[in-house]
Amino acid sequence: MEIIEKAPAKINLGLDVLRKREDDGYHDLEMIMASVDLADKLFIQELETDDIVVKTSASFLPVDAKNNVYQAVALLKEACGISKGVFVDIKKNIPVAAGLGGGSSDAAATLRGLNQLWELGLKTEELSQIGFQVGTDVPYCMYGSTAFVSGRGEKVERLPVMPQCWVVLVKPPFSVSTRKIFAELDMETISHPNIAALKEAILNESYEDMIQYMGNAMEVTTIERRPVVQEIKDRMMRYGADVAIMSGSGPTVFGLCQNYSRAKRVYNGLKGFCQEVHIVRTLNC
Repeated sequence: MEIIEKAPAKINLGLDVLRKREDDGYHDLEMIMASVDLADKLFIQELETDDIVVKTSASFLPVDAKNNVYQAVALLKEACGISKGVFVDIKKNIPVAAGLGGGSSDAAATLRGLNQLWELGLKTEELSQIGFQVGTDVPYCMYGSTAFVSGRGEKVERLPVMPQCWVVLVKPPFSVSTRKIFAELDMETISHPNIAALKEAILNESYEDMIQYMGNAMEVTTIERRPVVQEIKDRMMRYGADVAIMSGSGPTVFGLCQNYSRAKRVYNGLKGFCQEVHIVRTLNC
């Protein structure tokens, strides 16, 4: 039996860093996340031997215990006392280390798939608690769609689906270390987007209000390291995007457009500037 799971990318409509926690050194966050129709695809099969075998179409990714999918399988097996083996084949479409949650979404998809394959009957909340040990974005990726996320990422509140629009994703030819960006954040000077107002705009299904309140507190720090992120934002706005912000710790920048012709213009304008450019829809489920 083979289980096939889609692992959608996520974007941060809003990301605020509230404070650095004294007890563990992590940061408390408030975020509004949404899923987009750019996804990895996972093929999951049971093995006769008690092994975890991960294969990926991205040859530079690890397939051992450093891989998020491998970790998710190991944690679920331990939590449920499972002594069966698993083979997971990951077809990558989401750019890696891009601020789009690809690895976290793969881990979440793996947990969903194994819950079905092994007929474990675990609830989404239980799978999220296991996934949180893999990465802080995994709980959101377990739920997907549009959600308000807080704490370190473990608290997820589903919201109505964000207003439908086109999304242009631009990933420059380098990666950014989330850990390093957090370490360099200056909590005295970073800007704080109005997450409460953004949430209210989504509850009211107002696209105009939503784009007004979107923002990312980590942008300035990443842009200081990689100024091209700002250049991508500027180009997006110049070509007609309604709004352009960085997702997560970057370096991917996304722009929103209500109509396809405008989105296509933004896409075409950035295609010659960066190699990885995607035009996708927001997911409505």
